[in-house]
Amino acid sequence: MAVKKVVLMTGGAGFLPSHMCDQLIAQGYKVIALDNFITGKKANIAHLLNDKNFTFIKQDVSKPFKVAGRIDYVMHCASPASPIDYLNHPVETLLVGSHGTYNTLELAKAKKAVFLVTSTSEVYGDPMVHPQKETYWGNVNPVGPRSVYDEAKRYAEAMTMAYRRTFKVDTKIVRIFNTYGPRMNINDGRVVPNFIDQALKGRPITIYGDGKQTRSFCYVADEAAGILKLLFSKESGPINIGNPHEFNMIEFAKIVLELTGAKSKLVYEPLPQDDPKQRKPDITLARTRLGWEPRVELKEGLTRTIAWFKENKQ
Repeated sequence: MAVKKVVLMTGGAGFLPSHMCDQLIAQGYKVIALDNFITGKKANIAHLLNDKNFTFIKQDVSKPFKVAGRIDYVMHCASPASPIDYLNHPVETLLVGSHGTYNTLELAKAKKAVFLVTSTSEVYGDPMVHPQKETYWGNVNPVGPRSVYDEAKRYAEAMTMAYRRTFKVDTKIVRIFNTYGPRMNINDGRVVPNFIDQALKGRPITIYGDGKQTRSFCYVADEAAGILKLLFSKESGPINIGNPHEFNMIEFAKIVLELTGAKSKLVYEPLPQDDPKQRKPDITLARTRLGWEPRVELKEGLTRTIAWFKENKQ
């Protein structure tokens, strides 16, 4: 009988990582999940705690740690990811991108494991190129309020490449675009939970700026599958994983109102500093090198997400 391969995942109790835990176990892997619950939730992994192929360790990966036994893959996914969370935890966000990346790369080097870091479309900043290709270097304000997240991820990419070049660690970099779905925190400040929460409560839908800024939304199951495709491929990245179907905020709000049946009005507030005006991934590399592209249409994914929020009132 073949020995199951082991995946260590930091931030394992987070929204997106918890879905990757599900998919990995379904594919026959053992998963060791680490989280310190700054933004992750035990509820996201509660259904896995009695699974023989799942182990949970409460750990701040910004501090040195060791994990005994075999590890075949290290996935560094720990980080606050929403503006509310990383602005509430700016130093922790920088530390998990710097010290946390170093500690997990050291672990991968010691275990001779494949290493993957989840980076973000935020490395492109407020992009001057549209759609965004992996070759674009970005337009990031290094001292703005969003820089604690943007620069943490840019540093994590640089550290990952340094280990690849210096120590020949088999590394992967994925750049994640807007992801949504069940297990999102309703209060995390991102547009999907914001609009759904406001619509379900019959409150006005808050549009920042003129509402013409765009985002591209990828359903969480698709996003998780794309990241795992990269993990098990021969590619190193960076590779964008996201949905290239672009919507402006007014269009998106109208879809949420349609699906919830809400009669909420749209209200407009000033655009936050450094908020990107456009965000759309070029996924040519994901399509051609990984054979991946998103499958779940926005209305289908939003219908599932709205149902989950109704069942799990937060």
